[in-house]
Amino acid sequence: MNKDTFAFTFIIIIIIIIIKAQWNVKTKVIPVIIATTGTISISFRKYVSNIPGKYEVRELQKTAILGTAHILQKVLM
Repeated sequence: MNKDTFAFTFIIIIIIIIIKAQWNVKTKVIPVIIATTGTISISFRKYVSNIPGKYEVRELQKTAILGTAHILQKVLM
Protein backbone atom coordinates (compact mmCIF):
# COMPACT_ATOMS: atom_id res chain seq x y z
CA MET A 1 0.00 0.00 0.00
CA ASN A 2 1.56 3.28 -1.06
CA LYS A 3 1.38 6.54 0.90
CA ASP A 4 -1.55 8.01 -1.05
CA THR A 5 -3.66 4.87 -0.75
CA PHE A 6 -2.95 4.70 2.98
CA ALA A 7 -3.93 8.36 3.46
CA PHE A 8 -7.15 7.92 1.46
CA THR A 9 -8.07 4.77 3.42
CA PHE A 10 -7.36 6.55 6.71
CA ILE A 11 -9.62 9.47 5.74
CA ILE A 12 -12.45 7.10 4.76
CA ILE A 13 -12.17 5.27 8.09
CA ILE A 14 -12.32 8.57 9.99
CA ILE A 15 -15.41 9.63 8.02
CA ILE A 16 -17.12 6.30 8.79
CA ILE A 17 -16.37 6.68 12.51
CA ILE A 18 -17.75 10.23 12.56
CA ILE A 19 -20.95 9.25 10.71
CA LYS A 20 -21.53 6.26 13.00
CA ALA A 21 -21.01 8.37 16.13
CA GLN A 22 -23.02 11.37 14.99
CA TRP A 23 -26.09 9.67 13.51
CA ASN A 24 -25.89 6.20 15.09
CA VAL A 25 -26.37 4.41 11.75
CA LYS A 26 -24.64 1.62 9.87
CA THR A 27 -22.37 2.81 7.09
CA LYS A 28 -21.03 1.25 3.94
CA VAL A 29 -18.32 2.68 1.71
CA ILE A 30 -19.01 2.47 -2.01
CA PRO A 31 -16.01 3.47 -4.14
CA VAL A 32 -17.51 5.69 -6.83
CA ILE A 33 -14.89 7.77 -8.60
CA ILE A 34 -15.32 9.80 -11.76
CA ALA A 35 -12.14 11.31 -13.19
CA THR A 36 -11.92 14.97 -14.11
CA THR A 37 -12.36 14.04 -17.77
CA GLY A 38 -15.49 11.99 -17.02
CA THR A 39 -13.87 8.58 -17.34
CA ILE A 40 -15.17 5.80 -15.12
CA SER A 41 -13.84 2.44 -14.00
CA ILE A 42 -15.00 -0.89 -15.39
CA SER A 43 -16.81 -1.73 -12.13
CA PHE A 44 -18.43 1.72 -11.81
CA ARG A 45 -21.94 0.58 -12.77
CA LYS A 46 -21.77 -2.33 -10.32
CA TYR A 47 -20.90 -0.02 -7.42
CA VAL A 48 -23.36 2.72 -8.35
CA SER A 49 -26.20 0.18 -8.57
CA ASN A 50 -25.86 -0.20 -4.77
CA ILE A 51 -26.80 3.45 -4.26
CA PRO A 52 -30.55 4.03 -3.97
CA GLY A 53 -32.16 6.70 -6.11
CA LYS A 54 -32.43 7.66 -9.73
CA TYR A 55 -29.35 8.71 -11.68
CA GLU A 56 -27.81 8.51 -15.12
CA VAL A 57 -24.14 7.75 -15.64
CA ARG A 58 -23.94 10.32 -18.44
CA GLU A 59 -25.25 13.03 -16.11
CA LEU A 60 -22.70 12.11 -13.44
CA GLN A 61 -19.92 12.28 -16.02
CA LYS A 62 -21.21 15.60 -17.33
CA THR A 63 -21.24 17.02 -13.80
CA ALA A 64 -17.62 15.94 -13.25
CA ILE A 65 -16.49 17.55 -16.51
CA LEU A 66 -18.39 20.79 -15.87
CA GLY A 67 -16.96 20.94 -12.34
CA THR A 68 -13.46 20.59 -13.74
CA ALA A 69 -14.14 23.29 -16.33
CA HIS A 70 -15.44 25.61 -13.61
CA ILE A 71 -12.32 25.13 -11.46
CA LEU A 72 -10.03 25.72 -14.45
CA GLN A 73 -11.97 28.83 -15.42
CA LYS A 74 -11.59 30.28 -11.90
CA VAL A 75 -7.87 29.46 -11.77
CA LEU A 76 -6.98 30.72 -15.24
CA MET A 77 -8.95 33.97 -15.15
